Amino acid sequence: MNYRHAYHAGNFADVVKHVVLTRLLEYLKQKDKAFRVVDTHAGIGRYDLSSAEAQKTGEWQGGIGRLIDAPFAAPVAALLAPYLETIRSLNPEGGIQKYPGSPLIARHLMRKQDRLTAIELHPKDAARLRTFFAGDFQARIIELDGWLALGAHLPPKEKRGLVLIDPPFEEAGEFDRLVDGLIRAHKRWPGGIYALWYPIKDRKAIIAFRKALKQSGIPKLLDIEFEIRPASLEPSLDGSGLLVVNPPFTLEGELRTLLPALHRLLAVGRPAHWSLEWLAGEQA
Repeated sequence: MNYRHAYHAGNFADVVKHVVLTRLLEYLKQKDKAFRVVDTHAGIGRYDLSSAEAQKTGEWQGGIGRLIDAPFAAPVAALLAPYLETIRSLNPEGGIQKYPGSPLIARHLMRKQDRLTAIELHPKDAARLRTFFAGDFQARIIELDGWLALGAHLPPKEKRGLVLIDPPFEEAGEFDRLVDGLIRAHKRWPGGIYALWYPIKDRKAIIAFRKALKQSGIPKLLDIEFEIRPASLEPSLDGSGLLVVNPPFTLEGELRTLLPALHRLLAVGRPAHWSLEWLAGEQA
């Protein structure tokens, strides 16, 4: 798929992924005890939407560009507030020039006792991320293959937290790596919350991916699918998914409030759908 993020920052997939990320973080903040966020494919942290890459695709205009000033009913607006406040903090003069990646969103919403481990394999991207967080004792930047991090950096000493797995899907076999990496990580830290992003493009691969997850033995799996158009004749990013392991008890209800509103705003073709499905758990 070659999901080089500078071209796609702020698109519909980012919006859905990052809205869910903020809801998971807000849940973790309900207890005073510290937590850690482990971001296995962290990227560069912040994206310039006026850059040549972002302007070439213009995908952000169909994502955060539609969302930032849209009117929402009060329950939806309240759930979106942490996400939109993070975006606006990067754009104090209004509009959208900068968009935060997941490590910056996590860092913005963390408290003084919480910690971030941001992992990035690409040397130049890791260097940019390290410069961005220079002097921040709550953030640790590591140049490493994110898949290796699932073994080396789990469980965190805080014993609470979230692992975000957001691979670039630049190579074949990424769905298999997602399943294998999750099973390995869950064995090391069965009590952690995990969020795994994936593209909705190869429908057969997604069917196999979901089947493998159901057979993994992991007891609590909530799958979020968000399409913006029906299956394209030519391979295209028609939607995105997010698998949440050990979802907070609040998450499903929040998403049933959020996803219809986001779908009305972001869908571009019909029929397109969003769904929540328990692949494993009491509700499966």
